[in-house]
Amino acid sequence: MASGDSALDRYFHITARGSNISREIRGGFATFFAMSYIVVLNPLILSAADSSGNSLGIERVAAATAFVAGVLTILMGAWAKHPFALATGLGVNAFVAVTVATHPGLTWPDMMGLVMLSGITMFILVVTGFRTAVFKAVPEGLKIAIVVGIGMFIALIGLVNAGFVRRVPDAAGTTVPVGLGFDGKLLGWPTLVFVFGLVLTIALLVRKVKGAILIGIIAATVLANILELTLHIGPAVSPGKPANPQGWSLVAPELSDWKLPDLTLVGKFDLFGSFAHLGALAAVLLAFVILLSIFFDAMGTVVGLAGEAGTIEKDGTIPDLDRVLMVDAFGAVAGGGASTSSHQIYVESGAGIGEGARTGLASLVTGVLLLIAMFVTPLVRLVPFEAVAPALVVVGFMMVSQVGKIDWKDWGIALPAFLTFILMPFTYSIANGLGAGFIAFVLIRSFQGRAREIHPLMWVVAAAFVIFFGIGPIEQLFGVK
Repeated sequence: MASGDSALDRYFHITARGSNISREIRGGFATFFAMSYIVVLNPLILSAADSSGNSLGIERVAAATAFVAGVLTILMGAWAKHPFALATGLGVNAFVAVTVATHPGLTWPDMMGLVMLSGITMFILVVTGFRTAVFKAVPEGLKIAIVVGIGMFIALIGLVNAGFVRRVPDAAGTTVPVGLGFDGKLLGWPTLVFVFGLVLTIALLVRKVKGAILIGIIAATVLANILELTLHIGPAVSPGKPANPQGWSLVAPELSDWKLPDLTLVGKFDLFGSFAHLGALAAVLLAFVILLSIFFDAMGTVVGLAGEAGTIEKDGTIPDLDRVLMVDAFGAVAGGGASTSSHQIYVESGAGIGEGARTGLASLVTGVLLLIAMFVTPLVRLVPFEAVAPALVVVGFMMVSQVGKIDWKDWGIALPAFLTFILMPFTYSIANGLGAGFIAFVLIRSFQGRAREIHPLMWVVAAAFVIFFGIGPIEQLFGVK
């Protein structure tokens, strides 16, 4: 399907970015398949009851997650014109769930109010130009390290969630944190689905077959559903049943019952309720942690995805960056307002970029599919994560290949870059990797007697990360639980 000189092509700059309409559509589908698991997973993470005994409700969270993600992704595509999809951030939603569970007196509306406050603060930082200025202050070598780190991170996500790599239980008494499969052995049909999808995707890529990543996802999904129908493998974790380590990791492929979406969670938040229940200092510290996480997760993700898509200009700038960051900031506001936790740009967008997506048209496709997912969650549940994981591993490879662009002879860049990209997968956090890299850059340049080369904003960001990493001792110092 040729783009030609249509209004659609001119608006999204499809030809100018070296793409075409068919690539954008394939990319939109690939991103949707790669991230659709969040519609099922987010309700499980946010399923616990708060201090008042109230829960958000799995069906309601699922509907709200798909709705907010769809609207934000369409906004990103139509206004910011980048192939970046948004959905609930896994790091932030886990933090939100743990905070609610460990802080007596805190309710879900209180916590979602904190998420909204963080988003509003983020919005102000974007409007004032501070967030964009921080982007421009980051040295080129660290930007490359961010791309590499995110590549390693999403590859690890794929390997872990597919069961190819597993955490070694603490009871094993070993210093090895992760291992291959079960005791060094690959077991279980879901792992076979992952291996099949990975081999097929690699074979199609090296043969330069169009749609290789999407074909790999679809083929692995078909195999997964055949295996589930014939062998009844079941999920790894199911409420009220014993754990099934060789089951499907996040979503067991199945065709569930159809239900109308329930969006009654929208608007169920208390903006300042946490201040009354926890005290001003504790509420501010919690909001600060959320703010830093969404601030720098997005920064790292945007740089990484734009670098892979080839949309970073020669001067290091990203087209319409202000719009990208504004949509991302609005994601925290909208996520808190809908009780689904902060929404942010998803690294799984790399699956669509790997398929050839370069413009916002792909995000329109992904966003529409997310909205449809509100009504057809039975179809979303047909795609297990094991069928999507190969795409993340392959895209991870593509992003890590940029590591050669780092100046390894300049230790002032090389060491911070190394810490940046190695800590992202090792700590399962983009923000942690960025923090370590930024602090190391400021320190090493100072040790080298080259402090004048450090942008003033890098000092500010490094100082903020020192507080971020030291939040535990700070809370203890002020008696905050």
